[in-house]
Amino acid sequence: MSNAIDREGLSEAQLVAGLKKGDEEAYRTLVRRYEDRLFKVAFGILLDREEAWDIVQDVFFKVYQSIHTFKAQARLSTWLHRITVNHCLNWKRRWKRRLRQFHRPLDADSNDPLGRYPPIGTEQYQPERQVREKQMAQHLWQYVAELPEEARAVFMLKEVEGLSYDEIAEVLGIKRGTVSSRLFYARKRIKKALAPYLKEEGDP
Repeated sequence: MSNAIDREGLSEAQLVAGLKKGDEEAYRTLVRRYEDRLFKVAFGILLDREEAWDIVQDVFFKVYQSIHTFKAQARLSTWLHRITVNHCLNWKRRWKRRLRQFHRPLDADSNDPLGRYPPIGTEQYQPERQVREKQMAQHLWQYVAELPEEARAVFMLKEVEGLSYDEIAEVLGIKRGTVSSRLFYARKRIKKALAPYLKEEGDP
């Protein structure tokens, strides 16, 4: 078994210890473990694939430079999310005029950035249903893009990353009640916008 594979089983504390010692393999393990998760958060806020990848690379460079400041009282994942969100919001403030109105798909043939569609040949694959779901996904991401920045950040951290209310509050530096109200607002707007598609899905 290779050293790289061995490192995948490291606990968060062991990973942090390795990073603080300047262990290059620990750093590569960090990237493998968190790269996709941080990209989803960055993409959900920026709505731009290339810029999201740039942000993620900046985040890992920031971690490499400042891991010695990380305190064990916090979770590493929470710290990484906080850095990612801060980088995204700073980017948006600097380049607000350059932002597109809507996001670009992650690839030319996909409107499902999170990769939720089942593969062809499985029992879950139903062509007609996949077409409806793809159409709904297109509209979903359009409506997510139209959410106010603060609500969109909360929505992505909760619905995509699965963070708890307390974790989101810590990442964004806001109160738990504010997380709840912003998430309620985001869900209400998206549910209302998708109502026609959800009704159609429930029709016999």
